[in-house]
Amino acid sequence: MSDPEAEILESLRQVPPFDLIPEDAMAALGPSVRRMAVGPGATICTEGERLDGLYVIETGTVDIETGGSDLIAHRGPGDVVGERGLLRLGRAMLTARAASDVTLLVLSKAAFHDLMDDVPAFAVWFQRSLPGRVAAAGEEAAGLTALRVADLMTPTPITCPVGSRVSDVARIMRDKNISSVMVMEGETLAGIVTVRDLTNKVLAEGLDGATPATQVMTRDLITIPPDALGLDALMTLADNNISHLPVAEAGRVVGLIGRTDLFRQQAATASHMIVEIVDADDPEAMARVVAEVPALLAQLVRSGVSANAITRRITDITDSITRRLLTLAEARLGPPPVPYLWLACGSQGRREQTGISDQDNCLILDDAFRPEHDAYFAELAKFVSDGLNTCGFFYCPGDMMATNPRWRQPRRVWRSYFSGWIAQPDNEAQMLASVMFDLRPIGGERALFQDLQAETLAMARRNSIFVAHMISNSLKHTPPLGLFRGFALIRSGEHKDMLDLKLSGVVPVVDLGRVYALKGELQAVNTRERLVAAREAGAVSQSGAHDLIDAYDLICETRLAHQADQIRAGTKPDNFMAPGQLSELERNHLRDAFMVIKTMQSAAGQGRGVMG
Repeated sequence: MSDPEAEILESLRQVPPFDLIPEDAMAALGPSVRRMAVGPGATICTEGERLDGLYVIETGTVDIETGGSDLIAHRGPGDVVGERGLLRLGRAMLTARAASDVTLLVLSKAAFHDLMDDVPAFAVWFQRSLPGRVAAAGEEAAGLTALRVADLMTPTPITCPVGSRVSDVARIMRDKNISSVMVMEGETLAGIVTVRDLTNKVLAEGLDGATPATQVMTRDLITIPPDALGLDALMTLADNNISHLPVAEAGRVVGLIGRTDLFRQQAATASHMIVEIVDADDPEAMARVVAEVPALLAQLVRSGVSANAITRRITDITDSITRRLLTLAEARLGPPPVPYLWLACGSQGRREQTGISDQDNCLILDDAFRPEHDAYFAELAKFVSDGLNTCGFFYCPGDMMATNPRWRQPRRVWRSYFSGWIAQPDNEAQMLASVMFDLRPIGGERALFQDLQAETLAMARRNSIFVAHMISNSLKHTPPLGLFRGFALIRSGEHKDMLDLKLSGVVPVVDLGRVYALKGELQAVNTRERLVAAREAGAVSQSGAHDLIDAYDLICETRLAHQADQIRAGTKPDNFMAPGQLSELERNHLRDAFMVIKTMQSAAGQGRGVMG
């Protein structure tokens, strides 16, 4: 390490929480820290812009401002700037401006996140410095404040007997690809040997492989019960500067939890995934992030997060992927010849994605569009749709994608589409209108969609024939109710004797939600928001809306719980569930929910329950 590096690190070490970083980890930071000097009035970071790293004030004063240049705080020597942004979307939450001559120590973004992963005390310090973090995470992930150690631990830790040699332990670690082995004396935990022990106590001391494991193991271990919170485990690791905790119940070891387990859990949140997506340079990098979505879904279900919040978080990830692909496409193709707007429909449009989704999207182009511009937008659509497919959002079987020229048109053509479908609501027109009523802008010029949705809803509401077609469509998918309070199950094929929780449970409510939105001219797109808005607007009866919202929530929760169980079992999630997986009480509740839907469909078909 050069003298300037050593001097910078020594200065950094004086600032909490860098004083908590182990010596070897601190030394490794050398190339990742630089000193920066700025004069009075210089901008250090601007609200909304991507952060280069964490800024540590060495000398001088920094003003913290809102985007509107309102001064809200002063920061001085020893304070840090940018931590909130790095822990969220990687962008500055506020603007920082030098109020005097200022010197800063700048820790790279990558090094900051490495420290968050590898040094528990460092991570806990920053989490404590963000009092709103846990509360804000409640809907997003609940995370370590809601999950028990039993949910996070390794339930069958690798062990060795007390008579083992360190060479035996090293071989076990190599063969099992693990970093610790518990040493057992019969059923009693005697100690633990970690990779760090092999490095510091064996290699560094010149011991050979015949050394007894008991000579280098850590004794008198701290343990944690399985019903403790994940956050308790994180704090225990940090407070004792250790990396592994045996999990014990009634004096018996039942598992092992390490800081890697905990930080993997913390990283498996929508916000962390979105940060990685924003920084991704190609669809393959995004696909690696999306591969963690099933684990996120299972985690959120386990944490008791509402079904509506879960599907929103998962859809947020898809939205981020789409926007990043659009950015990459423009970087490759150059600026667009005319303004455009990329929109999602289907489950992404409604923000209701689960563990399995195809892609449904379209492009609205500015009316200045000319035919020679289409080559650009065709290439842009192909790049984005191919990228989504790489990330696991398979191509729409009905070709409802912007790669289809029909769904890549100027605004004036879209207006004619809508007016034509409403004026002549045949089966195809009605189906297309249903899909398009779920449109939601994702990226581009949002003004292109402005007023178009409200205009279309008003036009559709005035056409009684079109409304009748929409109501008729909402009755096509019926709940799976059989005789004598039984279920009408799938009769044949791969999913024989199962319930289709999507087609027979979720879809009927989605269809009813569209009808209520149409009747009330409601611009909400999410199904649950449509039901709530319809109730408040009087587009559906108060009691009917209340019952339908409860029924919808129950079916969505059952569906997500089923998918989470499949994910934990290592199988691909789907929408098909055997009723036998539920208790009798759960089956009764599910039947009651299906009955509510059937009742509301009947009311809609007879003109009751849906207000004119």
